[in-house]
Amino acid sequence: VQLQASGGGLVQPGDSLRLSCAASGRTFSYLIMAWFRQAPGKEREFVAAISRGGSSTYYADSVKGRFAISRDNANNTLWLQMNSLKPEDTAVFYCAAKRYTGSGYYGAKDYEYWGQGTQVTVSS
Repeated sequence: VQLQASGGGLVQPGDSLRLSCAASGRTFSYLIMAWFRQAPGKEREFVAAISRGGSSTYYADSVKGRFAISRDNANNTLWLQMNSLKPEDTAVFYCAAKRYTGSGYYGAKDYEYWGQGTQVTVSS
């Protein structure tokens, strides 16, 4: 599976941004998809995940109510809509995929495939 994340940039606090992740190489609808992020000097952390069909979503408490994960299985694309961005959201955002539910949706170690990351900077 190849994942290509895009859509990052420099925005001001309170702004919105939409990240995209294009997938290829394996049937997208078979994959559980997620977004993680890593800020400088910090460990990679879970942001959001979505089930294969898109009916179930999961969020970190820090982004709940501000971010929305979605997917289009017909076009092999994953999105992360980010609203009300804060300076603490500044990080490199990664899309990730795995084939099996395993121990859940939140652990980075469970994900088999990773995109290259896209930088999101929130600053005034």
